[in-house]
Amino acid sequence: MRSMSLPEQIQKDIITAMKARDEQRLSTLRMVKTALKNREIDKMAPLDEKEAQQVLTTLIKQRKESVEQFLKGGRQEMADKETAEIALIETYLPKAAGEAEIVAGVKATIAEMSAPPAMKDMGTVMKLVMARFNGAGMRVDGKVVSEAVKKELAGK
Repeated sequence: MRSMSLPEQIQKDIITAMKARDEQRLSTLRMVKTALKNREIDKMAPLDEKEAQQVLTTLIKQRKESVEQFLKGGRQEMADKETAEIALIETYLPKAAGEAEIVAGVKATIAEMSAPPAMKDMGTVMKLVMARFNGAGMRVDGKVVSEAVKKELAGK
């Protein structure tokens, strides 16, 4: 039996949430389903797993930005709602690499390069590190990777 695609899994969980009358979960899942559907319409073809994951990653990024805005505006309850949505959306994605894993990945990538990279090689190092984690099926926050790469290159 093939495993369910992301949209199929979300649809199944929407039904479960409806039966459980879990409003918060239901509204988040419906929003995710709509985002996936809109992306599919833009593409005019079904999304593959990677594209579906990109949609979710974008939703998480938007929520993180909202949380920052809500906290700045002193709207804790709104920030908490967004944070809960992030946690739910993340359950549909591969595990995210932690900061220590990212730093280790950056160091390993730099060590494998033929010549020690300089600050001007940051883009190249970033690409290699992102590819390394994608290849391992792990999600990474580009901002954290960027900071880790900067720190490593500056330290040389």
